[in-house]
Formats: sequence, structure tokens, C-alpha cells
Amino acid sequence: MEEEFVIYILHSKKFNKYYTGFTSNLIERFKSHNHLSKKGSTIKYRPWKVVYVEFYHSKPEALKREKYLKSGKGREWLKATLESKGLYPPEA
Repeated sequence: MEEEFVIYILHSKKFNKYYTGFTSNLIERFKSHNHLSKKGSTIKYRPWKVVYVEFYHSKPEALKREKYLKSGKGREWLKATLESKGLYPPEA
């Protein structure tokens, strides 16, 4: 089975904070962000909800996309995309 890579966007409703990440195992990574991890930048913003994902067949392609989404233009694109899906602004 070919490995897939995932770019994901998390949202913390409690703090109205977004987080962009990359993984090859979204379910385990999500568990880590919400429950397992004892350190890192995401633990203080729990709980997280996955609001957006993209799938890639190569790691370099996924990492390039993650870097873009973390840039100013990428954050603008993401905001517009989430708005078009009714996911931004987050529900109050």
C-alpha cells in the first residue's frame, strides 16, 4: 500500500486559533494533538477540531504545500476557502 501524506488544519473554538500541520497518519496525529502529547505548541489550545485536509502521494509535495499554507498568501487562501465552505469565521 502506498503511503499518503496529509496536510491538515485544526481549529480551537475555545481560543479561535488555527494550526496547520503535516502527517502520514492523521488519526494518530489528531489524538496526539488532543490527548496524548504532553508538550508542544498545541496542548494549551485543546480541544482541536479538524476543519480541512488535503492528501498527497509524495512527502516533498506535501511539505511544499504545508509551507505555502503557513505563509501570508497561504493563510489568505485558506481563509477564503474556509469562508466558501461556511467554516470561517468559526461558529460562535
